[in-house]
Amino acid sequence: MGETLLSIQGLSKAFGDCRVLDAVDIDVASGEFLTLLGPSGCGKTTLLRLIAGLEAPSAGSITLADEDLVRIPAERRPVNTVFQSYALFPHLTVFDNVAFGPHLHGVRGDELRQAVAEALATVGLAEFANRKPAQLSGGQQQRVAIARAVVNKPRVLLLDEPLSALDYKLRKRMQVELKQLQRRLGITFIFVTHDQEEALSMSDRVAVMNEGRIEQLDTPRRIYEEPASVFVARFVGETNLLPATVKGRDEGGLLLEVEGIELKVRPPRFDPDDKVHVMLRPEDLDVWSREELERHPELKARAIAARVEEVIYKGSTVDLLVRLSGGDRVAASAFFDEEDPTLDYKRDEEVFVTWPKDWEVLLPWDSGGAGAG
Repeated sequence: MGETLLSIQGLSKAFGDCRVLDAVDIDVASGEFLTLLGPSGCGKTTLLRLIAGLEAPSAGSITLADEDLVRIPAERRPVNTVFQSYALFPHLTVFDNVAFGPHLHGVRGDELRQAVAEALATVGLAEFANRKPAQLSGGQQQRVAIARAVVNKPRVLLLDEPLSALDYKLRKRMQVELKQLQRRLGITFIFVTHDQEEALSMSDRVAVMNEGRIEQLDTPRRIYEEPASVFVARFVGETNLLPATVKGRDEGGLLLEVEGIELKVRPPRFDPDDKVHVMLRPEDLDVWSREELERHPELKARAIAARVEEVIYKGSTVDLLVRLSGGDRVAASAFFDEEDPTLDYKRDEEVFVTWPKDWEVLLPWDSGGAGAG
């Protein structure tokens, strides 16, 4: 990761009595792909608009390479935005759409033609220069919007859910193309989405937002495997959150009671009698029949009795929804295997659930967090 390019400190925004952003702090590195992830209304688009200069902050600072951006009008900021709708001019050709920004800044003649040609070549659309937007596919229109933004050579490119209008297959392809483009250009990207998979697959870091605050800012892997809160655990991917109580502590870790079973786990930061959640992703769980469990006596002490509620075949994976003996419902997922007994389970069948020892992630108690996410 490079040196800090964009620094946001204590940034807040209120519309009347409604506080949309609440003292947000982020440092964005030069050349970084940062994604703002969160549900609708969490403040991610407002944050993008503040960086772009389309809104003024109520408090806090935004600096780019130590220059105060708040004092610079939107049209003079070294920042460009790609909007969800692409906002292409339908009556102009692809060339003229891309040339629009440089032309406003006084670029003319051969310099303008070369700049536009380079931008279109960068996004693989050189041969489409004379077409109108209506003659392009959704993915091609998205790339024109990016070319129109990068032709101005911004220090930071802001992207507000630019893939949301695309169909599933095209969206997956454009995720890869966009990340590869960002690496080639070396421009800092700040990308807004509510799609967890999109954020995890494209980003160097992800800022998970909730109610105007950043719940966690980290690498995609740590966001998924080590969420900082119940909200992050539930929002990012499918998850199971089982209520548990800390029964005691010894040198090896904590003694935990979950679903009536005592387990020893490693996390040290909780105290006896604390209520916590055990976070387990569906792929962490193993489901066994009684006969299978008998062949693995080392698992019996950790096995929780359950009943199958649903078997969901998804092609590459098979998911089970099972109701634990204590009443919580959890999801278990396994890659498809014709010899896997998971395929043979039936609704209401008795099974047993286990997970690898020391695989638990413990989160502070949140009464809204139990069960499958």
